Amino acid sequence: MHVRIAELMRTNLKTVTEDATLADALMALSEAHVSGLPVLDSVNHLVGVVSTTDVLNAIAEADSAEERERIFDETEVREVMTARPQTIEPEADVLEAARRMLYLEVRRLFVEADGKLTGVVSQTDIVGALATGKL
Repeated sequence: MHVRIAELMRTNLKTVTEDATLADALMALSEAHVSGLPVLDSVNHLVGVVSTTDVLNAIAEADSAEERERIFDETEVREVMTARPQTIEPEADVLEAARRMLYLEVRRLFVEADGKLTGVVSQTDIVGALATGKL
């Protein structure tokens, strides 16, 4: 049985722009209850992914609360994001997505159709599908 990415992907994506501050990104991550968000440029093209780990790494070196606050308020997402995130097409097989995540050591693949961001599929989505018998 072949299950397509389109059948498992989540489409209600919260995104952040590359010029957003880390404070904005952290708020968006928290509101969406996810560990990573797609980063879009000014014309809504996918240019990166920002994760909670990226934000934590950015503030890890701060020596004071004032410095942490400055980093949150003045650092833009583009400075800490992972550029060129991994993508997959909605017609791809879920097993292919699982193999790619394993090989690339990533937790999620963003789904693009005709160059436009349409969704995301994560390791959690695939495990959930296995646990509920969809796979």
